[in-house]
Amino acid sequence: MTIASILGAIVIGAVIGAIGRLLLPGRQAIGWVLTIVVGIVAALIGTAIAQSLGVATTDGIDWIELVMQVVLAAVGVGLVAGLRRSRV
Repeated sequence: MTIASILGAIVIGAVIGAIGRLLLPGRQAIGWVLTIVVGIVAALIGTAIAQSLGVATTDGIDWIELVMQVVLAAVGVGLVAGLRRSRV
């Protein structure tokens, strides 16, 4: 694992997390760092699911994989926001 791949995962996680957060209505009680972490986890899980279904090996942009990642990020942000809200 190189520095470039780690930085790439952070950038992709930030974008995926931000898009997932934007899909949810209202305010979410989580910060941007936690949004990035949720986005990274969603990107990893979405990639694993796409590879197991055989859709992550297309030429160009893998739209199905990207949609899976964004949906997982939205679910993850919603879960984390709900858990943080219930603790307060």
